[in-house]
Amino acid sequence: MIEPDLTQPIPEQIERVHFIGIGGSGMSGIAHMMLDAGLAVSGSDRSGSAAVDRLVERGARVAIGHDAANLPDEVDAVVVTSALWPDNPELVAARERGVPVLHRSQALHVLARGKRVVAVAGAHGKTTTTGMLVVGLHGLGIDASFVNGGVIAGLDASSGHGSSDAFVLEADESDGSFLLYDVAVALITNVDTDHLDHYGTPEAFDAAFAEFASRASEAVVISADDPGAQRVRARIRHDRVVTFGEAADADVRIVDIRVGASAAATVEIAGERFDVEVGVPGRHNAVNAVGALATLVAMGVAPVDGAHALAGFRGTGRRFELHGERRGVRVFDDYAHHPAEVDAALSAARTVIGDGRIIAIHQPHLYTRTRDMAGDFAAVYERVADHTVVLDVYGAREDPIPGVTGALVAERFQDDADVDYLPDWQQAAARAAELAREGDIIVTLSCGDVYRIIPQVLAALEEGDGS
Repeated sequence: MIEPDLTQPIPEQIERVHFIGIGGSGMSGIAHMMLDAGLAVSGSDRSGSAAVDRLVERGARVAIGHDAANLPDEVDAVVVTSALWPDNPELVAARERGVPVLHRSQALHVLARGKRVVAVAGAHGKTTTTGMLVVGLHGLGIDASFVNGGVIAGLDASSGHGSSDAFVLEADESDGSFLLYDVAVALITNVDTDHLDHYGTPEAFDAAFAEFASRASEAVVISADDPGAQRVRARIRHDRVVTFGEAADADVRIVDIRVGASAAATVEIAGERFDVEVGVPGRHNAVNAVGALATLVAMGVAPVDGAHALAGFRGTGRRFELHGERRGVRVFDDYAHHPAEVDAALSAARTVIGDGRIIAIHQPHLYTRTRDMAGDFAAVYERVADHTVVLDVYGAREDPIPGVTGALVAERFQDDADVDYLPDWQQAAARAAELAREGDIIVTLSCGDVYRIIPQVLAALEEGDGS
């Protein structure tokens, strides 16, 4: 992968911009906002998608496949992500021509100039919590701009240009780019050490979060329960820190959590109690909602108004998202790609399926994460799912590591009757359909491209109808 050069000067005037990998959820959102701002947008992606189609419909010029010829003759900046390979022909051409190459966070920084930025960071829950904040602000009549890592239900968009000065964004800690923004309110959902390929040590990882928080001009909102967040809390230098959670000394204290088809919590703020409920399942989403409420309160919103506005939240794309149902079996997709996220996603599924079983399809993401966490993944899947089908590794920005395949996860199961390692997607889909019966769910889990197996799963379920 490429390491972002966050020291790259950002041109004062940008009228024409080219995105390499324009179809990604984050990149497409920024591209839409630049179209909103009247810029000429072009780009490329390795394959077509609904996101690409929407951009083309709005006037973006998008090529499928990467080629130096895709780079326009006249372009003021090229936008990239860290997942790009250094030998990408469009990236090489841009550098040879002296075109400024901006990381997506720098492009987002351009859009957020002069705004009251609310940035959501953390190991887990960023996209969902960002979506909650956007829905909450809109429900309060505050037309906030936003860029999120997933499509927000009800808004049908991962980004939007608003008329107010509020700008809500999901801040990516993976490469340090979350330090680029001029943040007014910083929300840290949790801190679970990751991305050591960039940071080197857990101490450096924590220090980056502390710096992100300490730079906030108005307030920091942070979990009072998460051990990693509390490590970071001790390093934060800020006059106004608002904590949330079940801890007795939390500023926004969770008194009770109730889960089912929706997630709800009772919180206590300055001696008064309020109820907050959101239309997604899972204990973790009740906590996310409380974090969003604490952030709204830190922004000056009355707690009762914030809680009422958050009730309009109905989820984000690729977060326990229903894709179809065949012969009484529902098929979901979730972005979970870390053991803690898998645990949260499958535990949430348990609250809504009644007597049904969970058939999980796991696509390991990144060779290093698979190598380092294979046992953790196996333990979670074996404890929470009823059966797991393991695919091969989605390497994303990493080169393969010899001996690191999905088999590492499958081999760590205590009972091999609970798992199948099937690198062939058609075999994997057929096996999941074979196992499932009426009332069960099949859920794909990864931030890779595992969602692409869902049509095969649905087709396999149809073929098994009546058998």
